[in-house]
Amino acid sequence: MAAARNQAAKGPSERPIVAGIVRQHAEQAAFLWAQRDTLMLADPPDLAAVSGVDRRLETNLDGLRIAGPAAWPFVAAAYEDFPEKGELFLYAWMAIEQSDGRRLAEAIELGRQSQDDARGLIGALAWHKPRAIAAEVRNWIGAPDAFKRFLGVSACLGHAVDPKEILSRLVRDPDARVRAVSLRLAGQLRRTDLANELRTALEDGQEQPRFWAAWALTELGSGDLAGAELRRVAVSGGPDAITALRAAIKAAPEKDARAWMGGLLKSPETAPLAVRGAGMLGDRTVLHWLIHQMRTPAFAPAAGAALLELFPEAREAEGLFTLDPTELGQAFEDRFGDFAVKVPVAANVKAWSDSRFPGPRSGAP
Repeated sequence: MAAARNQAAKGPSERPIVAGIVRQHAEQAAFLWAQRDTLMLADPPDLAAVSGVDRRLETNLDGLRIAGPAAWPFVAAAYEDFPEKGELFLYAWMAIEQSDGRRLAEAIELGRQSQDDARGLIGALAWHKPRAIAAEVRNWIGAPDAFKRFLGVSACLGHAVDPKEILSRLVRDPDARVRAVSLRLAGQLRRTDLANELRTALEDGQEQPRFWAAWALTELGSGDLAGAELRRVAVSGGPDAITALRAAIKAAPEKDARAWMGGLLKSPETAPLAVRGAGMLGDRTVLHWLIHQMRTPAFAPAAGAALLELFPEAREAEGLFTLDPTELGQAFEDRFGDFAVKVPVAANVKAWSDSRFPGPRSGAP
């Protein structure tokens, strides 16, 4: 990659370009995709903000399309300088865009070495249209290399493409990561023909396949079989906790879901999960109860997320959230310190609520 940097300094010969502008397109594209990915991980994601980032990202990718192969030194230099998910996205996206098999092979190896399950590489596969990656995915999905199988089925997941009979084999793959994403795809596609395989996967020795089997069964309408696993993952506090919480609520009759959350409220460790779950029930009458929870530092982030799920229009209201929790008093300062955590301002949310939704108040969900 050092050679690529030197060539970038001299200027590529394939097509006349303005080096500074192409470098900026490369750096901005990597940054914007990483920003987009982070925004999508938020609870709940701000889809309007994501859409705005998408437009800016596509503009920068267009600049790289125009530059063509001459952009490669800048793409390679970006990854060399900062080998993170956005730069891997850019490297893989450019390889696919240019139909450059050698560079795509390099991107695969970079993804294999990554510590985040190759998010940038998988993001590039999702960004391109299916026809641009179809030949590669067909090769990967049946490859002896487990990582390539993982990439192939992840690409299918990103585009909601059904690999047909191959999926029945992939949900039983020897590799746990392949099994997990394949089970997730089976649920996304509502593959009822794989219900037996999903039930069997509830006994998988690895947590990720078990969880996605439970999630998939819920998508197939068999949440009664999956509730115990979903609730276990929800209370574990891991990265899938919120997804598991949503699925657990969907899997159970509303009365049972409310009873379960009532039990969660009794423990300081699980009470924030119950506050967050209140926003997943679709019951707007809990707004005043949520405002009350916002006054407790431990519950405030969950209550804010529940507010945004129930009332998406609250994103546009000024002053309902702060990135400086210390403004809210000593208890918040003790809880969050100097961390820039986005929390709701209970007094402002109450004023907003009273002006827009006058009426009776509700108790706990």
